[in-house]
Amino acid sequence: MMYSQLNNKVIVITGALGVLGSAATRLFLERGARIVACDIRTSDEDDGMSELLTEYGDRRLLYITGDMTREADVDLLFRRIEDHFGKLDGLYHNVFVNKSATIANQAVQDWEESIRGTLTSTFLVNKHSARSMRQNGGGSIVNTSSILGSVPAVENAAYGAGKAAVEQLTRVAAVELAPWGIRVNAIAPGDFKSEQVLAQATDAQTETMRRLTLIGRSGRPNEINELAAFLLSDAGSYATGSIFPVTGGFGLCR
Repeated sequence: MMYSQLNNKVIVITGALGVLGSAATRLFLERGARIVACDIRTSDEDDGMSELLTEYGDRRLLYITGDMTREADVDLLFRRIEDHFGKLDGLYHNVFVNKSATIANQAVQDWEESIRGTLTSTFLVNKHSARSMRQNGGGSIVNTSSILGSVPAVENAAYGAGKAAVEQLTRVAAVELAPWGIRVNAIAPGDFKSEQVLAQATDAQTETMRRLTLIGRSGRPNEINELAAFLLSDAGSYATGSIFPVTGGFGLCR
């Protein structure tokens, strides 16, 4: 089986201690990438990240703590990437905030926090990635959207609106950045869970996903990340301005 290789590409993964981000960090390192992992939490809060830092060392893996909703933190992140690795080839952005509530009951503060964590973080990280990649001859940006950016769900107005906006931001960024050889795409996952959570799922939860998806189950993180690896690799060189749903056929069942 052929895999998308990332040999010597410098890729920043935001939300690196989340379900997608932590799995992507390991996968991309196995494919030869040099990774800058960033999360609002510290690396010692996650045993898996601590193990990777020990295994790969700072020539392959740099960890930076930062809040991607704060431009000062984002600016510092990209300065450190430039200082440490000298270039940036790819971004895989996984930061979001979801304060669930019905529209009638949503507090403005929770709405604004969701939009800031989901949309503003994407804008800031794309902005600074673009500036870095323009100086280095191009690159690839992969934003993470969600099926809830196009399919309505109760108590998800803020998150869904933020993800829908992420998709339009992705298209605009692709148009603006094409002259500099920067490709911009987004992945819109459906339901996915870590192996640990899947192992603890109840029969009712498993049956629900069997009924709602053509594949008949929830996804696993690397079933999303494999597409990200493709888009970040040279194999994805003709893909830009696109939104790629990875949903297991969610919502297509009769």
